Amino acid sequence: MTDKYKYIGPLYDFLSTIYGGESIHNCKRAMLTNEYIKPGTKVLIAGVGHGKDAIRAAELGADVTVVDISETMLKKLQQAFANQPGQLKVRVVHADILTFDEFEQYDMVIANFFLNVFYKDFMLKLMHHLVRCVRPGGAFVVGDFAYPSGNPLKQLVQKGYWYIAAIIFYFASDNAVHEIYNYPELMKAEGLKITDTRHYRYLGMNCYTSVMGIK
Repeated sequence: MTDKYKYIGPLYDFLSTIYGGESIHNCKRAMLTNEYIKPGTKVLIAGVGHGKDAIRAAELGADVTVVDISETMLKKLQQAFANQPGQLKVRVVHADILTFDEFEQYDMVIANFFLNVFYKDFMLKLMHHLVRCVRPGGAFVVGDFAYPSGNPLKQLVQKGYWYIAAIIFYFASDNAVHEIYNYPELMKAEGLKITDTRHYRYLGMNCYTSVMGIK
């Protein structure tokens, strides 16, 4: 399996903080609250990165499974676990998410800042696959760059903010460069009912959004 984050992976959390302050991290943890996560809640996180969202879910008592193709990212995740007090209930799977077929097994499936790595056709294939892992009545959550809104100038600035990040990661890890995805509409097309949307501001803009859809 190719590890595209071999070099930039160790800097991922640092770069996120530089580029978005705490907004990116807060967006990742948006739906990980006592409102939605109870002891024993089964949570799947795709493309877990350094794992702050996985740690948060486990702290709330969730039974967490994380899947990532990047060995570099999973090593950083294990380091983060080692710095936590007590035992966190997290299963780590080193695999391509498309080979992970535990369908209709999870109360919540999370794809934070993961789907934007791919061009649209492949991204839609991934989203459909992940939605299949959600049990009936369960939740699918996407935290990512916010779809542009407001007046034309604000939309232009939001798009520019996204494209700077996309281009950086294109050269650093061969990620896709594309338009900002309208996740609420794409999730509705998968048959999900949008029940919660939370916005996170940075530089005076709504830069990030976490969206929950119920299957």
